[in-house]
Amino acid sequence: MSKVEEFEELRPLLFSIAYRILGSVGEAEDAVQETWLRFDGSSARPASTKAFLSTTVTRISIDVLRSARVRREEYVGPWLPEPLLGDPYEDPARSVELADSVSMAALLLLERLSPLERAVFVLREVFAFGFDEVAAAVGRSEAACRQLLVRARGHMAAGRPRFAADRRERQELATRFFDALKNGDVGELQTLLAADVQLVGDGGGKAPQLAKGVMGAQNVARLLGTVFPWLFRIDVTCQPHEVNGQPGAVFRDRDGKVIHTLALDVLDGRIQTIRTVVNPDKLGHLGPVADAWALDREVKQARRQWNRPEK
Repeated sequence: MSKVEEFEELRPLLFSIAYRILGSVGEAEDAVQETWLRFDGSSARPASTKAFLSTTVTRISIDVLRSARVRREEYVGPWLPEPLLGDPYEDPARSVELADSVSMAALLLLERLSPLERAVFVLREVFAFGFDEVAAAVGRSEAACRQLLVRARGHMAAGRPRFAADRRERQELATRFFDALKNGDVGELQTLLAADVQLVGDGGGKAPQLAKGVMGAQNVARLLGTVFPWLFRIDVTCQPHEVNGQPGAVFRDRDGKVIHTLALDVLDGRIQTIRTVVNPDKLGHLGPVADAWALDREVKQARRQWNRPEK
């Protein structure tokens, strides 16, 4: 195989490693591209291309994450990972671990770890690398990696949810949710939400958002039932789609441009968390991005016209 063929065969794995370490599609793609440049520029062929490329993309991702931490501390409002509509890497033997580790809930928990802990956890727990491979990738001894993994497991276990609902049950619940959303059926929405449901929006200060954080079934249902019917009135469309392995949707304007994504965490037959990403910087990989501020003004204008008394 040529270098290009070897690299392209491993690209899905490299992206999946980088995305889980970074929580950013754009940064993961950049890390993979930098990995290719280093591989292509190397005169010697490694004994194991997979080991070489995995090590390279891991080290690049660790360096990027260290600098990204500073930016995230200054981020306006709640920070959420960039939405991922499909994981390019597939491994039937580890499908559960792969799906669980890419959920927004898991990625947010990974944010609690140090860059080294995060890399060790991703390589060992998600992709089942041997400790010798993990040690080589992060530049630490196997003993040190075992200690890093113990600490990482402790942080993850402290708050890690398990979305045990089967796929069909989740999809049926999501279908009911989006139907109620379109109809503005606050009562139906409330029956689908957990009592302590949380709505979190990530606008990054660059787009209007529903709220920085709303808690409770009644409050969340009322907000959703008030806002979304007006979006549908101005020809916004809702395209159901898995978002980070969970039920969700992509919302687009009348021209097909992306407005935001919405992802649902489902547990025990109820929606536990709703996460929306509206920050345009995090949506470009999904296609052209809509002007969310212009849509917000259009909704407000539609409301004023609707509420204007007839003469």
